[in-house]
Amino acid sequence: MRIFGLITGSLIVVLAFNLFLIPHEVLSSGLSGISMILGMVTPLNTGLANFLLNFPLLVIGYKMLGKKFIMNSIFSVLIISVGLYVIPVYEIANDRILSSIFGGALTGLGVGIVFRSSGSTGGFDIIGMIVSRKKDFPIGALLSGMNAVVILISGFMFNWDAALNTLVSIFVTGKVVDAIYTDHAKLTIMIITDKGEEMRSHLLTNLYRGLTIMDGVGGYSNNKRNVLITVISRYELNEIKNLIVEVDPTAFVNITETIEVMGLFHRPSPS
Repeated sequence: MRIFGLITGSLIVVLAFNLFLIPHEVLSSGLSGISMILGMVTPLNTGLANFLLNFPLLVIGYKMLGKKFIMNSIFSVLIISVGLYVIPVYEIANDRILSSIFGGALTGLGVGIVFRSSGSTGGFDIIGMIVSRKKDFPIGALLSGMNAVVILISGFMFNWDAALNTLVSIFVTGKVVDAIYTDHAKLTIMIITDKGEEMRSHLLTNLYRGLTIMDGVGGYSNNKRNVLITVISRYELNEIKNLIVEVDPTAFVNITETIEVMGLFHRPSPS
């Protein structure tokens, strides 16, 4: 099911690019947008450019981020890159604004499906995650800043109508991703389980975040339980849900929005 989601989401992104955005010189967000620019102004194919730009980030991410997440991301990037190379660019609609909106919505749908399948489409998302591991810098602000650079490049290289349409496309993509996945940058996970030690070991092995563990007692059963609390980024949500189910499918899990985090957001390095 996860593989199907990665393939489906990636192909939807390809169709959005080659049928709606690229024909009208409208860019997507992140490295995908830079790949589009290279495909438009150089002989380099957009798919090949997308792979070459993402490859070093994915290698770095493999060493620093969750291996399962990065392997899924590599799979998605490969599908998108091959799809952009194989599927021809064809203008479906003549109206540039409608193509920007619909192309952005399709891109958001595809990216959201990939996120729900424990992966990403590469690019600035990987950069944001790597930076947030080193410093608790707001990922949303970082991604917005990098996307602003893409919009400016679009304006200077093409025209400002194209830049404004790119802004529309990126905005719609973000809103659709938020609707399908989650619009919260950080989330607090509270897990109540009878298998506290197994859960602790499994999460610490596969997740970069630290944990706080408390003792609890079931109000009805009066049985002792462990309460595990951690804060994660939006990109880790689907991964941690799968990890929890692997240890205790009956665990009670509460997921809430986190407005702000003070102190260490990541697991401290061993001294």
